[in-house]
Amino acid sequence: MIKNILLTGATSGIGKAAAKKLLQEGHFLILPYRNEEKATALKKELEAIAPERFDLQFCDLASFESIRAFAAYVKNTYPHIDVLINNAGVWNQRFRESKDGIELTFAVNHLAPFLLTNLLLDLLRKAERARVVNVSSDLHQGTIDFDDIEFRKKEYNGIAAYRQSKLANILFTKELARRLQDEGITANALMPGFIATNIFQDLNFFARLMIKIMAKSPEKGAETIVYLALSPEVEGITGKYFKDKKEAISSRQSQNIELAKRLWAVSEQMTGLHVSVSE
Repeated sequence: MIKNILLTGATSGIGKAAAKKLLQEGHFLILPYRNEEKATALKKELEAIAPERFDLQFCDLASFESIRAFAAYVKNTYPHIDVLINNAGVWNQRFRESKDGIELTFAVNHLAPFLLTNLLLDLLRKAERARVVNVSSDLHQGTIDFDDIEFRKKEYNGIAAYRQSKLANILFTKELARRLQDEGITANALMPGFIATNIFQDLNFFARLMIKIMAKSPEKGAETIVYLALSPEVEGITGKYFKDKKEAISSRQSQNIELAKRLWAVSEQMTGLHVSVSE
């Protein structure tokens, strides 16, 4: 059966590798993009595989307004979404803000998938056994600093901000799985592996060089994404963390249900999830 699969971050790295594989498997892809030049290059590559089985649409994940507009387009265009893959992410070495004035790493890596997923829940509910796949990282150690979640009171630390956002990905996954456990929709998170991607472009030259030497290929990193999106082996499995296509144990904090519930409430407030555009 051909599935409608929405994948973020498909213009480079792991996302591009996953998009190609999913297209080769015969599915239809809905691909949001921010960079026009990268989208044009991706279009040419995907057309060589299946010219009529993908839909590239603009969406700036650093803007709640853009996310809402994209979600509205998807809901008006497609009857259902079988798989939603939240893959896009950033890593900033210095403090930056999103279009909404929120620290960029937290905004793009956590709040964007939180908002997009919630806006598309109705389409996931209309699919048969829908899946949500969230890309996290083993760097998710630590906790959520609710007193300074945007690093405005303390000195900005790019690695700490990234760690927090990746922990948020797993906490979001677990709370989403809990909320949807009786609706036939599964939600799982994964560690794609240490992969050479554009997410590290903000690091210094030496660090980027070492990453390039030591890291795995994007194609290898995409394997667990595709596995969680399509494999019958994970049918019905939800709220779990995967590495190398196998269930793994995430940090103690990532399994804290009360922390997950608190993060959900804060995320609702920060995204204005239940506030209409007109308001």
